Amino acid sequence: MEQNYTAVIKQDVGWWIGWIEEIPGVNCQERSREALIETLRVTLREALELNRQEALGGGRGNFEEASIAV
Repeated sequence: MEQNYTAVIKQDVGWWIGWIEEIPGVNCQERSREALIETLRVTLREALELNRQEALGGGRGNFEEASIAV
């Protein structure tokens, strides 16, 4: 299932900087806009996987996963 996130990006003195609105800590900088978008995508994917692993590691005993739409 693919989800969409919002990247906030801007150019600042020769660098492109950006972050993901919905996930704190996912921020990057690159020399081009295209490289920034790709780096944000990779960093977001890694952050989501790390969060997922941490959440599942905290589950003790029997638990289930449920999809929740907002």
